[in-house]
Amino acid sequence: MMRLVRRKTTAFVLVAFVLVTIAVLMGGGWYVSEKIREGALEPNSDIRPRDLEVVDLGEDSVTLRVTPHTDNDDWRGDGIWGLRWKGGFAQLGEILKINEQQVVRKFFPLIGNLKRGEMVQLDAFPFPDDPQKAFGLVTRKVSFSYPLGGFPAWFINGSRNTWVIFVHGKRDAPPRKALRSYPILPLVAGLGLPSLLISYRNDVDAPASPDRYHWYGLTEWKDLEGAAKFAIEHGAEKFILVGYSMGGAIVMSFLYRSPLAGKVRGAILDAPMLDLNTNIDFGAHLLGLPSVLTSLGKFIAGIRFNIDWKDLDYLSRANELRVPILLFHGDDDRTVPVETSGALANARPNIVSYHRVSDATHIRSWNMNPTAYETAVRDFLLNLIQ
Repeated sequence: MMRLVRRKTTAFVLVAFVLVTIAVLMGGGWYVSEKIREGALEPNSDIRPRDLEVVDLGEDSVTLRVTPHTDNDDWRGDGIWGLRWKGGFAQLGEILKINEQQVVRKFFPLIGNLKRGEMVQLDAFPFPDDPQKAFGLVTRKVSFSYPLGGFPAWFINGSRNTWVIFVHGKRDAPPRKALRSYPILPLVAGLGLPSLLISYRNDVDAPASPDRYHWYGLTEWKDLEGAAKFAIEHGAEKFILVGYSMGGAIVMSFLYRSPLAGKVRGAILDAPMLDLNTNIDFGAHLLGLPSVLTSLGKFIAGIRFNIDWKDLDYLSRANELRVPILLFHGDDDRTVPVETSGALANARPNIVSYHRVSDATHIRSWNMNPTAYETAVRDFLLNLIQ
């Protein structure tokens, strides 16, 4: 009798353990699926606080100190950066001195007067909002309609019939960043190429999609197609597409899906999001989540939000690409894994010119070495338009 009781007790404990384990896994999986919704699908704005303090100003240098609100190490990064404060903007250059709490950098004021004690924000894009002030380029606001409604865009005229269409990343939505997100604008304008800087669904001041989710090119390629049709109506015969981060995914989707893809002469991609599935795995790994929990979370997210992960894998269709691609990616990117760009370059070495940039974080390849970046872009563009 006692033996039977012990067996029943053991069986009960095992069943209870299995049920608790399943409940914990399902709860964890649901949590991960929520994070996928919040972090990947929902639009968000990259509005950062002024989180660095100016403690000293020299003739051509500034000393910045971290505060309890400083949430990243960009202030320690080499290269050229912007510095933003209330009513002012400057460029930061070479690091002259650095320790764990503060940095002294070369300082080039552009707008306004900076004072000691001022709170400032580091900006990856080292140009003011107004392209006329930043580059001396006359920019005109335009609008294209397709398919959800009217989409704001910004146009810089040129003498050629090949237009360059810029597609921003998820966190760089207009109007706050669109005009200063593209440091190669002066180069493009100097070659006589008209530029169209577009918005897409769920951007500020642009139409929202019915579900108000980002789909990494799966739906947004239609908005890029609308911009291309606008360009054709205004004299464009060919296009060069430039995509940053999620904008790179939109460009890739357009190349695979749009009837107008045949008019594209080439594409420039900077830290493109080429496979959302891999991207989610990468983010989960950085957070230390177990792979089983990540897989379960993606499975639940797929059911909850109708995600077909295969449709968001642009690497799997690389053999379909027909145009030259200039590709940049920083090897310290913690938003989009650099390995995905490496995979694209390896899959199509005949058409992809790949620049893997040491120590660059997400979309910071230009910042690390502007001269090398712009030389690669200029050579690429000249080969396309000559």
